[in-house]
Amino acid sequence: MSNSSSISHFLLLALADKRQLQLLHFCLLLGISLAALLGNGLIISAVACGHHLHTPMFFFLLNLALSDLGSICTTVPKAMHNSLWDTRNISYTGCAAQLFFFMFFIGAEFYLLTVMCYDRYVSICKPLHYGTLLGSRACAHTAAAAWASGFLYSLLHTANTFSLPLCHGNALGQFFCEIPQILQLSCSTCQLRELGLLAVSACLVFGCFVFIVFYYVQIFRAVLRIPSEQGRHKAFSTCFPHLAVLSLFLSTGTFAYLKPHSMSSPSLDLTLSVLYSVVPPALNPLIYSLRNQELKAAPPARPPPPLTEEVQTAPLRL
Repeated sequence: MSNSSSISHFLLLALADKRQLQLLHFCLLLGISLAALLGNGLIISAVACGHHLHTPMFFFLLNLALSDLGSICTTVPKAMHNSLWDTRNISYTGCAAQLFFFMFFIGAEFYLLTVMCYDRYVSICKPLHYGTLLGSRACAHTAAAAWASGFLYSLLHTANTFSLPLCHGNALGQFFCEIPQILQLSCSTCQLRELGLLAVSACLVFGCFVFIVFYYVQIFRAVLRIPSEQGRHKAFSTCFPHLAVLSLFLSTGTFAYLKPHSMSSPSLDLTLSVLYSVVPPALNPLIYSLRNQELKAAPPARPPPPLTEEVQTAPLRL
């Protein structure tokens, strides 16, 4: 039996036991990381340098790319290091920092995805009010609120999690520091506060999910009234990938955090964590930008065009 004051480091879950498999996992993680860095980096540079992309849709896409870069750079490099050097150690401070930044970027990403749903709703259902409802000041305030919410969410969970006494060793059943795995090391009588916070977080996530479903119903109703079959196809091709990534993110993340303890297993926990922490940052650039001809072209910077019907309905071209 030990408490948190005597723990100087944690032991992360090894991705494989055999050396060949460890090197294979290192190569896979390296490839995914490079794809995420390249895709999100191109989005950030294109939106920052192209004045024609200074619209609400691309502004939120830039923030989403930043959160994707932050989340994958928080967890994957340490996993790659452990696989390459055949180690499992992470310091107590490093674990706390990893948990904080991961929760920060994941929380901000979810709020940004919710905001992007509202952006599409306004652009499709209320195009004449697009410039009014989502002006530059409104977009800046909304993005700042998303980042601030992610920061407060992360700070609250990290401070509460690492204030719990740890009574069951220092081995984590995950390849990065995660709240459910740390809770398994704490005394059973001291988990009520964090479990309560997780319940509140689940309620907030559910509220955002209801918000997204409501606005997507309005979007689908508006799209079905579009007379052009090609226009409807473009609109649906925009919505379905977004819903697919969001559903994957929500279902795996919620199940990983709220599943019964009896269902936990190293292989299941590892698969779920990869699906909601590693895969989305690499897929988001492909889904949200590579289908967009305006972002793919990314011509040299030029003065921003006037707010026309084409700009107002920009999300339809994704």
